Amino acid sequence: MSKKIIELADKLKSKIYSDYNAGKQTWFRTGGNAKIFAIVEDNLELEIILNEINNENFYIIGSGSNLLIRDNGYNGTLIKLGKGFNTIKINDNKLEVGASILDINLSNYALRQNIEGFEFYSGIPGSIGGAVKMNAGCYGSETVDVINSIEICDNFGQRKIITKDKLNLKYRSSKINNTDIVTKAIFNFNYGDQNLIKDKINEIKNKRLESQPIKNKTSGSTFKNPENLHAAKLIEEAGCKGTNFGDAYVSDKHANFLINRGSASATDIENLGKSIVEKVYKKFNIKLEWEVKIIGEK
Repeated sequence: MSKKIIELADKLKSKIYSDYNAGKQTWFRTGGNAKIFAIVEDNLELEIILNEINNENFYIIGSGSNLLIRDNGYNGTLIKLGKGFNTIKINDNKLEVGASILDINLSNYALRQNIEGFEFYSGIPGSIGGAVKMNAGCYGSETVDVINSIEICDNFGQRKIITKDKLNLKYRSSKINNTDIVTKAIFNFNYGDQNLIKDKINEIKNKRLESQPIKNKTSGSTFKNPENLHAAKLIEEAGCKGTNFGDAYVSDKHANFLINRGSASATDIENLGKSIVEKVYKKFNIKLEWEVKIIGEK
């Protein structure tokens, strides 16, 4: 399989690499190699590559903001959507957004167009494809509040539209299959006052700077909040704030952020997370769920 995909490289605009250091694509800046790494140019080439993979292991990495790749690497194809999925346009009173658009870039576009309701995306690391799949949100707003429908490409390369009611978007989850690739999101929108929109974005920016270690190598929130509780508070009260495993640390600024202070391995980060889960469970009888996606060979 891998040989066939590598042979495609000369025939496509997509960039295809073998034995690729995929860890550097993540915001943790650590982890192992991928057997194949493909930056896919457009929908047509995505279909060609998926047909060549033929349902073998593949994973969409988005911007790598919410991802940890284990040190032993990923024995399959990692796919990153490229230029053909990086457009935003207003069409039929809907906002059509390519899946590789960064969340913050969507927020900035909405600001320029006097569109309200997208300010919260300025506070979310990552790209729109991942935001849809996990119903990303912050500061009281979520993707489910603005989404209308999505376009997906299934593992056979077939494209289809899925409406909001079929997505079952809940807290950091959806019914989108792991083998379905979000290629486009279609949003409802309303126009608003640009000054009010700008003020809200600045408020989110200032809150993040004050409360989150956003200048560190981190993947954002590590664990999902249990119902009616805050993971950060549980982690702190379990005595985990500031603890470490090698160069992997629990942030002193926000206990639900794990950071790579230097040369932490993916194993260090995963082991630190596991120790947090154990300590929180021991103290509160609550089992935290990872929000960060962990892939690769154990």
